Amino acid sequence: MKKNLFLICLLSLFLFDSAQKIEILTSHDKISLRGLSAVNDQIVWASGNQGMVVRSKDGGKTWQWMQVKNYEKRDFRDIQAFSAKTAIIMAVGDPAILLKTTDGGNTWKTVFSDSAKGMFLDAMEFWNKDSGIAIGDPLDGKFYIIRSFDGGDSWHRIPKIELPSADPGEACFAASGTNIRPLNRREACFVSGGTRSRLFIRDKQIDLPIIQGTTTTGANSIAVWDNKKLEGGMNLIIVGGDFANNSSSLKNCVLTHDAGKTWILPQTAPHGYKSCVEFITKDRIICCGISGADLSLDGGMNWKSISPEGFHVCRKAKKGKIVFLAGAGGRIAKLTETE
Repeated sequence: MKKNLFLICLLSLFLFDSAQKIEILTSHDKISLRGLSAVNDQIVWASGNQGMVVRSKDGGKTWQWMQVKNYEKRDFRDIQAFSAKTAIIMAVGDPAILLKTTDGGNTWKTVFSDSAKGMFLDAMEFWNKDSGIAIGDPLDGKFYIIRSFDGGDSWHRIPKIELPSADPGEACFAASGTNIRPLNRREACFVSGGTRSRLFIRDKQIDLPIIQGTTTTGANSIAVWDNKKLEGGMNLIIVGGDFANNSSSLKNCVLTHDAGKTWILPQTAPHGYKSCVEFITKDRIICCGISGADLSLDGGMNWKSISPEGFHVCRKAKKGKIVFLAGAGGRIAKLTETE
């Protein structure tokens, strides 16, 4: 009986290994991609340093690389795409800038700019084609948040009195554009890192049992799975770690099934520092970082490496099934199933 059980476990491990594959679709020397947005299984956009934006309209078979004129030295850490023609890119640093294209990247219009000292946008997210949000590092002790209600054509800063406060040394990581996510149809949640790492939901600030305490530690990414059958209605998974010690798996992933009331540490943690996490299904989750890509088949309780190659960001197609990844060297890849 024990022998049969061992064989079953061995077979399961083999099937897990053989069924998952990271397929590289394109690359570009000296370009680091952290922004990634897949409209569907065919239309994929990514953005990165040196003012670079890249787009595919055929699921990654061919790619168009575009350097945004007059922004060749800017780093576009996040992108939100709505179609093959329409997308918004976010430049970090001072001045903070959002640019929008409606003609497939041929021209870009400035839809937001703020040159305040210390400006550093970290991520943006959209609930739908109209409603969006972007978050930045704290200014004067308050997280910086702006909203749009017209598809990103205009943005409005949230009044300081309504903004959540940050502790000294607490900020957000502009690692993958995924430290802020829609919580439901009207609200968003975000995670912080650094000397303190917290989850912010509505007016709540929830301390995270994730590694923290230095400028290189804390939460980098959050993913949300809305399961109304569960108490609290939310499965949340958060990843991060210490990017200065990227091989360490110490407190780099936490889970909650009740929107942060209680927390669970995985039985088998992801391998090393992770900058992004994404639900594929309720139980099937992918995460990635400079330490490689990992996959869980049991809701985040156990993780297995599926690629030692590093990626900054992984995103599932909004209206599709394919998971795409992007990272250093301009590499864009997809998660595939082998026979």
